[in-house]
Amino acid sequence: MDRKWQNLEQVCKNSDPTIMANTFTRMISGRNTAVMLALGAGTLASGFLLSDSMAAAEMRKMYPPSADYPDLRKHNNCMASALTPAMYARLRDRTTPNNWTLDQCIQTGVDNPGHPFIKTVGMVAGDEESYEVFAELFDPVIKDRHNGYDPRLMKHHTDLDASKITSGVFDEHYVLSSRVRTGRSIRGLSLPPACTRSERREVEHVVVTALSGLKGDLAGRYYSLGEMTDREQQQLIDEHFLFDKPVSPLLTAAGMARDWPDARGIWHNNEKNFLIWVNEEDHTRIISMEKGGNMKRVFDRFCRGLKQVEQLIQERGWEFMWNERLGYILTCPSNLGTGLRAGVHIRLPLLSRDPRFKRILDNLRLQKRGTGGVDTAATGDTIDISNLDRLGRSEVELVQMVVDGVNYLIECEKRLERGQDIKIPGPISQFRK
Repeated sequence: MDRKWQNLEQVCKNSDPTIMANTFTRMISGRNTAVMLALGAGTLASGFLLSDSMAAAEMRKMYPPSADYPDLRKHNNCMASALTPAMYARLRDRTTPNNWTLDQCIQTGVDNPGHPFIKTVGMVAGDEESYEVFAELFDPVIKDRHNGYDPRLMKHHTDLDASKITSGVFDEHYVLSSRVRTGRSIRGLSLPPACTRSERREVEHVVVTALSGLKGDLAGRYYSLGEMTDREQQQLIDEHFLFDKPVSPLLTAAGMARDWPDARGIWHNNEKNFLIWVNEEDHTRIISMEKGGNMKRVFDRFCRGLKQVEQLIQERGWEFMWNERLGYILTCPSNLGTGLRAGVHIRLPLLSRDPRFKRILDNLRLQKRGTGGVDTAATGDTIDISNLDRLGRSEVELVQMVVDGVNYLIECEKRLERGQDIKIPGPISQFRK
């Protein structure tokens, strides 16, 4: 008999039937009815029988929390800054209804000390309930990462009315492309670090079924990573649509690459300017983009698409994870709130070399990076400029901040071209007044 089954058999023999029943009850409590109907009692029972977490939990309790406390002396991330031995002792043995633990939340931050000058987040959520069960740690991490946003005292505002955007068309001599993206999670299903194969496949089924209902300029097709042809794959690579298996230690240590590429895929509309990634870092990543500087049109498509996708999902008995304190719930605390990143690829050959550039960006609450993605440095004349904040302001407010900020950067570049001086703008407040 396999050692795993021998261990499980011994646990079952030695366990009080009442405790076993209560454990099973906790597993299925708090889940939405659609999950029960979609997965079925058989799947739930199998998940219960296959779980070795009960034996692991009992073994862990044989040792004091101090024996398990991670060595964080050389770490530079938000989790390491917030976690204390006393806090760890209070949280170590807690679990969410889906049996997700504190140690699983922080593993990526333990395994990746971070860069001395770049402070990463250092933890992820395994499900929606993680943010409540482990709030004692998540709350200070959120406050650190989001520049003082207090999830216990503050509320997040959502606004997807693109008609409110003004001056949203950039000078295309400078702006090469415009893009808006966010993420959405399906309530009742575990997030990518914790989901089972069946849950991941359920996410794919729910999302792809809903996307088939999009009409007009949003109608399109889904490409499964596990089933696409070599020609389709190359086409998506050439168009910069394809996401690859996660190789970053931050993602792999968090469990993002398990079972790759099972139940992962890419959907895009026929116009190829509205795109949805399925089961990458989040359940979904929704992207609106196009060449040129018409950010208002990109954001309008983004808002229309999001609203239609949400409606189609709700018609099938599901909903997105959201609450008024944290906004939309996503895997990484850095993306809570709007999860929104509005950005442009922009040519700024003079301003980008000006010693005042960094302070100008900071005061406008903008960030720069390379055009190759999140882990690339900004080099050369063309850089990626986007909003710094995600939480504390609405989608409309963040996009308008990008619009106003990019227009200011373009004006600075034009002044430098004419040999004129530029000014550093006053700092913008992160939060709504």
